[in-house]
Amino acid sequence: MTATTTTALRDTDMDDDARYRVVVARDKSFDGAFVVAVRTTGVYCRPYCPSRTPKRENVSFFATPEEARKAGYRACRRCKPDDSVAPDPRLDAVRTACRAIESAEDECPSLEALGAAAGISPFHLQRGFKAVMGISPRQYWDARRLGRLKENLKSGEGVAMALYGAGYGSSSRLYEKAGAQLGMTPASYGKGGEGAVIAYAFADTSLDRVIVGATKTGICFVGIGRDDAALVEELRGDFPRATLAADPGGLGETLEEVAGLLEGREPHADLPLDIRGTAFQRQVWQALTDIPMGETRTYAELAAAIGRPKAIRAVGSACANNPVSLIVPCHRAVGTDGTLRGYRWGLERKRSLIDTEARAAGK
Repeated sequence: MTATTTTALRDTDMDDDARYRVVVARDKSFDGAFVVAVRTTGVYCRPYCPSRTPKRENVSFFATPEEARKAGYRACRRCKPDDSVAPDPRLDAVRTACRAIESAEDECPSLEALGAAAGISPFHLQRGFKAVMGISPRQYWDARRLGRLKENLKSGEGVAMALYGAGYGSSSRLYEKAGAQLGMTPASYGKGGEGAVIAYAFADTSLDRVIVGATKTGICFVGIGRDDAALVEELRGDFPRATLAADPGGLGETLEEVAGLLEGREPHADLPLDIRGTAFQRQVWQALTDIPMGETRTYAELAAAIGRPKAIRAVGSACANNPVSLIVPCHRAVGTDGTLRGYRWGLERKRSLIDTEARAAGK
């Protein structure tokens, strides 16, 4: 038997790096979307195989088990990628809705229209869509439209042509959201960040050095370390073609605000941010921000809070990819048994942050 595609809906426009992130997160919702072939073992697996995660350079991806076998790989005995998977009864309706959204050119179809096309009520369509996809039909429409825009820009189209080709009715509607969606203007994004200017500055704190990077829109990066040059390279990795400019004077107040977080102070409500992320990541980051100071939440609790109780590993991945540590307090996420799990800036700093906040909150 061959693997039946169940939740392969979200494989649209994925590249191999995106597929590898699914493998790292062991996201079962992509079962059937592709198989993972590991050169060092000669086997192919489901995306969520419980075996040890292979290195990126050792894997390739195939749409079906048949293709992997033709390339000389054999099926994994642990995850059994050739076995069929019981289909989710909601998938047909959600798949129909996705196709209707993708074929719409000027605006997102209404829930009524999508429900009629799928043969279910608007209420059940909305609930089933979010359960399967993790986002609403409107968010799926926005993500698809933004994806088309990115493709158009990367292919060399002018901004105006790329905008209208992606389905934006006017340039002003996109530029209003460009900071949140692209982290820079559409023209700059099309050039890999070229033309964007990111100011950065350092501060000495009780947890070593802190770097803050900010565009004219807001803070885009916060890092903690001992080596200034290494921290600048972390920032450069997110914006490889942007212009980085040291600006300790211009970021003085912002730097003090961020450094204060290390002493157990809550971030200012109006602290401007300029961060990018998928719809799922933004859900996780908001859930982290909602954790009261002095408290922690398990990854399972965070997954439940966003309505995705089975996406525990994906929640962990979203925490790991948080670009503005401290402001979005990913250090408040802990393991199911309360133990500290991976933190980009080190477990000792994570423990120190939790303890400092608990003292500041009187807990």
